[in-house]
Amino acid sequence: MPREIYTHSHHQVVLDAHGSRTAEEAAAFVRHLVRPEMRILDAGCGPGSITCGLGRWVPDGEVVGVDSAAAVLEYARSHASNEDLRNVTFEQADVYGLSFGTGSFDVVFAHQLLQHLGSPVMALQEFRRVLRPGGVVAVRDADYGTMTFFPHDPGIDRFFEIYARVARANGGEPDAGRRLLSWVQSAGFLNPMYTTSSWSYSTPEERKRWANLWTERTGVSKYVDRVEELGVGSKSELQGLGAALRIWAEKPDATFSVLHGEVVAQID
Repeated sequence: MPREIYTHSHHQVVLDAHGSRTAEEAAAFVRHLVRPEMRILDAGCGPGSITCGLGRWVPDGEVVGVDSAAAVLEYARSHASNEDLRNVTFEQADVYGLSFGTGSFDVVFAHQLLQHLGSPVMALQEFRRVLRPGGVVAVRDADYGTMTFFPHDPGIDRFFEIYARVARANGGEPDAGRRLLSWVQSAGFLNPMYTTSSWSYSTPEERKRWANLWTERTGVSKYVDRVEELGVGSKSELQGLGAALRIWAEKPDATFSVLHGEVVAQID
């Protein structure tokens, strides 16, 4: 089985950022297909905020969140407990070999997961296995190649060039968004529907939060060590590029946006 390195790590700054995500935003593209009695698998659930949102969508059903990292699942369980969601559970799992029986779920949802996998088609085939007849797969991933900044800053280009090289060396594909349709088709799903949505940041608060997230995320020791191990940059360079990103965020006319690919497909 492929074994990847999770580029973002599970540093607290990452958990806090991912824990602010909602089903209302992240899963909007599949909301119209979700019914109250459904059983949903949230693959790569992370800290569980989206999982909990899905749980509120299926009050007569069940949501199971799975992730490969045991530590992040404790965070997720705490989140669900605080919201008193009794139809939401979490399990440690490998998306290439899920422990669930064939035909166990009505929906398999994955948000920002496939970009980190060395074999996304293999994972999608496993999602297909655990879906019931007529079941739905719904996947959403960013496309880093669509990131746009204004005003332009070559330091920011370099910052994300380093990230992309590390992500690919770790087994992932940061431009996953544009590839989702192809991957889903290759996994055997019929009549997939492809859409896009975007994140954008333009207010001072949004820009500052986004810049701080990335500079802190890529400043953690494991990422820095990996950059230097691969020979694609250095700690001092990352510090300088992070400073450039924060300076950019202070500019009153600065804007950032990135597209996400989204695919919904059903099985027979």
